[in-house]
Amino acid sequence: MEIEIATIGGYEEVGRQMTAVRAGDDVVIFDMGLNLSQVLIHDNVETERMHSLDLIDMGAIPDDRVMSDLEGDVQAIVPTHGHLDHIGAISKLAHRYNAPVVATPFTIELVKQQIEGEQKFGVENDLIKMDAGETMSIGDSGQVELEFVNVTHSIIDAINPVLHTPEGAVVYGLDKRMDHTPVIGDPIDMERFREIGREGDGVLCYIEDCTNANKKGRTPSENVAREHLRDVLYSMEDYDGGIVATTFSSHIARVTSLVEFAKDIGRQPVLLGRSMEKYSGTAERLDFVDFPEDLGMFGHRKSVDRTFKRIMNEGKENFLPVVTGHQGEPRAMLTRMARGETPYELDDGDKVVFSARVIPEPTNEGQRYQAEKLLGMQGARVYDDIHVSGHLNQEGHYEMLDALQPQHVIPAHQDMSGYSSYVNLCESEGYKLGRDLHVTRNGNLIQLVD
Repeated sequence: MEIEIATIGGYEEVGRQMTAVRAGDDVVIFDMGLNLSQVLIHDNVETERMHSLDLIDMGAIPDDRVMSDLEGDVQAIVPTHGHLDHIGAISKLAHRYNAPVVATPFTIELVKQQIEGEQKFGVENDLIKMDAGETMSIGDSGQVELEFVNVTHSIIDAINPVLHTPEGAVVYGLDKRMDHTPVIGDPIDMERFREIGREGDGVLCYIEDCTNANKKGRTPSENVAREHLRDVLYSMEDYDGGIVATTFSSHIARVTSLVEFAKDIGRQPVLLGRSMEKYSGTAERLDFVDFPEDLGMFGHRKSVDRTFKRIMNEGKENFLPVVTGHQGEPRAMLTRMARGETPYELDDGDKVVFSARVIPEPTNEGQRYQAEKLLGMQGARVYDDIHVSGHLNQEGHYEMLDALQPQHVIPAHQDMSGYSSYVNLCESEGYKLGRDLHVTRNGNLIQLVD
């Protein structure tokens, strides 16, 4: 059976992930993501109103026109998790393919919300829920099967999909870390990865996110970030001024910790911002978390400003607002607060806790720098980098290669300069660039089996 890989998006940047795997006449697409930084550099861009071709020209979504060179029929569109760089283009591209979107329950719900907000295209693809550990048949041949393997990442309900073919398995390894003690959900299923490496013809190809391949050691567990956050917030227990926290809205485990520790230090947590309300509200509705009954979530700007007025009236010392804006996004809540555009007044000595790192991309780095400077001008004191990454460090990469023993490796989720550390790591394990280690670009086809 012929096996071919189309590297469509996410092979020259961190963002707009999209990969297609052809096994004989059957094609499965993994991820359809947005490159948010290409949107943020334009003022007041509303992607839901834009045509896909304009977004492709902006570099915001994958250029999927290479799919016309890939023989076969698309049988499934499979996003690995709910981050926008993996699902943000589904509402723009999925309607081109007569195939269902297959994902875990939390991811499917986020995809559904993306589609409901779309104003340019009618997306009528079926949405199929599949849990980690489950499988489904692909196509009519009976020879190709899709499996979801549970992984841990900075969002709940993440998986690595595996396409089982007669020539061996294709493992799509974006995005994960090896967390054996997660705050929410099950640990990464390394036992299943090792089994896949030993089964049948083993692993034909491993496509891997190599974001942290330049970092030594292991990525710490989310529990490490949780204890760091606990220590920081407990140290503020006697402070009688304002405390504000921000983190990734999609990082439900981190939000859960912030809510818990706010209560511990005698403050009422409140979640503010559209994406904060969306992700946490969805997680609560699907029973992934059990927030306190009195936890307020407000996304609409008028509701947020009313909440800020209430906080100022009742005393900042009684609340811990958890707000959007960890990357300094211009329209996010924290940036508006830093510019003095909300009823919440920052005073000298007030604390701002960033439970997030800057995504290593120039737009984000510039916006975050500006936001921190503005906060400092208001007199706020910034607590930075209370975080652990959602991606594998070097030892995690070594462990995955050892578990899977893949015949071929394709690095992803970086630009060309970012691949060097992963290439060196793979070559130390016996792989050779151009033979079984394939550094590629967006829009390329890689023929693995003729």
